[in-house]
Amino acid sequence: MAEAIYVGGLLVATPLLDDPNFRRGVVLILEHDEDGGTLGVMLNRPSEISVTQVLPSWDSLVSGPPVLFEGGPVQTDSALALASVPSGQEPLGWRRLHAAGSAVSKLGTVDLDAPPEILAGEITQMRIFAGYAGWTAGQLENEIREGSWYVVEAEPGDTFDSRPANLWRSVLRRQPGELAFVATCPDDPKLN
Repeated sequence: MAEAIYVGGLLVATPLLDDPNFRRGVVLILEHDEDGGTLGVMLNRPSEISVTQVLPSWDSLVSGPPVLFEGGPVQTDSALALASVPSGQEPLGWRRLHAAGSAVSKLGTVDLDAPPEILAGEITQMRIFAGYAGWTAGQLENEIREGSWYVVEAEPGDTFDSRPANLWRSVLRRQPGELAFVATCPDDPKLN
């Protein structure tokens, strides 16, 4: 299990976190600054709203399921997109998330104001998120100390997992030691 919060890392909600916005959530960290706070998106909250309904020009580029994902409880009326590129190139309209060599080195944000055609042949996978999760400076660190989040390494397939509803369990199952057993925790801990 990773110790520090870092861009490209995952926050996995512990069974103790019962906030409905984050319960059994998996958040990919997009920005982190100890003085400025942290920003991320929930990877495992597909909505029932198709991309066609909101951003039809991007529909052909999104990976399945072709729906908007609930990125978090902040600014849910705005959209943020993540896409992966097949090489180390940085196409126009795409900005790298993390330095080369990490599990998410080919992952970046997409400028949704750019024409989709310029990225059509440049990206391999894409997801669009409504809203994001955000914490002020020190807030997330306090939540981690209180036992609300595990900080773990991301794997390349996490962002575009084809079965997002199972992501919480699958991320925990692959962790070393006792943390893997948390994946077996029932939805209602009282049933344990």
